[in-house]
Amino acid sequence: MAVKGEGGIHIGHRQRARAEFLERGLNGLPDHKVLELLLFYAIPQGDVNPLAHRLVDHFGSLSGVFHATYEQLLEVKGIGPNTAVLLQLIPAASARYMRQNASFDGQIVDMWQLKELLEPYFFGQRDELAYLACMDGKGKLLATKKLGQGVVDAVHIATRKVLEAALACNASRVVLAHNHVSGVAMPSQADVDTTLRLKRVLAEADITLADHLIFAGGDMVSMAESGLLRNR
Repeated sequence: MAVKGEGGIHIGHRQRARAEFLERGLNGLPDHKVLELLLFYAIPQGDVNPLAHRLVDHFGSLSGVFHATYEQLLEVKGIGPNTAVLLQLIPAASARYMRQNASFDGQIVDMWQLKELLEPYFFGQRDELAYLACMDGKGKLLATKKLGQGVVDAVHIATRKVLEAALACNASRVVLAHNHVSGVAMPSQADVDTTLRLKRVLAEADITLADHLIFAGGDMVSMAESGLLRNR
């Protein structure tokens, strides 16, 4: 009877937690409570509150949990394959949602539109990625192309690949974007040197490199706004 009673308590707690979410969303909920809601769907029975606390303690925050690899998640006591896959799926699905909602049918006139367009491609990523937004002469978006993916803090942006991507969609203007997984969006000297080299090569093909955006931890730095794209 005691076991049944404990089950009843946990069932009641899950129902209350779901009802609270439906009423007010995630507003005011601490990270472990958000994780607890998610864990309900991977672990059908029992008290998952201690596991939610362990995850936050181990990875530091909700975002830390979502940035963890599958193998890292499995190292936490109580996390099995189903739970690890669920926790990997959440940021991946969120990134797709963000990309599908960042739709631009008209002109892109400022860098904040570019931020809205490009930021979803870097959401939840653990590796460095590089993308190229290709536009016509009036600023209409033609395509967003992935240029490369590398290990932490090491994505190689090949000049030939950038030029081929721009020419393939007959772009007149392009914007380069990549992320820093270190959490600091400031461009390195290598970023500046690479960007200026690409700017010169693209100019020879009558293509303008309008900006290079660097994303990190929700922040973005525009190299054009920072004055780093001026000829030297």
